[in-house]
Amino acid sequence: MCNLYSVTTNQAALRALVNAFRDDLGNLPPLPGIYPDYFAPIVRGMVTERTLSLARWGLPSLVGIDDGKPNRGNTNIRRPWLDDWKGYLAPENRCLVPFNRFSEPTKLDSGESGNAWFALDESEPLLFFAGLRTSWRGMRRKDEGVMDHEVFGFLTTQPNDVVGAIHEKAMPVVLTTPEEWEAWLGAPWSEARDLQRPLPNGVLQIVHRTALKYLPGVEGIPSGDLLRPTPKPKPEEPEQPSLF
Repeated sequence: MCNLYSVTTNQAALRALVNAFRDDLGNLPPLPGIYPDYFAPIVRGMVTERTLSLARWGLPSLVGIDDGKPNRGNTNIRRPWLDDWKGYLAPENRCLVPFNRFSEPTKLDSGESGNAWFALDESEPLLFFAGLRTSWRGMRRKDEGVMDHEVFGFLTTQPNDVVGAIHEKAMPVVLTTPEEWEAWLGAPWSEARDLQRPLPNGVLQIVHRTALKYLPGVEGIPSGDLLRPTPKPKPEEPEQPSLF
């Protein structure tokens, strides 16, 4: 299960690559570590209305019960034909999720737990996961309460030999060509579902191995989601005068 990835390609290059007509990202910094429930860029829309926007990673099930508790959804979706997900399969709910590298847990040579980072090659070019998205109203965190959200998850499939050597259960569905991107965003599901397949053997390579709390190219431990708005401090209550 992939629960950590990076987007380091600059915003202008991302916009140009997918021919986005609208860019709702604001000022997008490099994102070396995107974890579950973090904000991240997605690409949605058909050819004439392509949009770059932000969404939170974790797609709620369509058959989930609202029990009043926080719901951060599912990051990875393996069986899209289940009732939990099949209502998200129309083109309007599909998206491209940009990434330069993604990680899977592994043991390092030192014996400690860490992450193996996969990319197409050492230059870490931009690729896309096959994503599903929706607008959703609910509670992601207790301190936020109920809010309106844009949320996403991405499909997984059986791994190829490169990823399978580290994580034998699954790998994200990776789309590498403009033809695949267009098909995922616009083709009927009867065609788009064929894209849920592993990359060929030999495609991808391990470009970094890091300890769990560290990210490639980042000194020290990251402090959190770079795109999450900073909550406004509560105003201090005026000091009450003493009655004595």
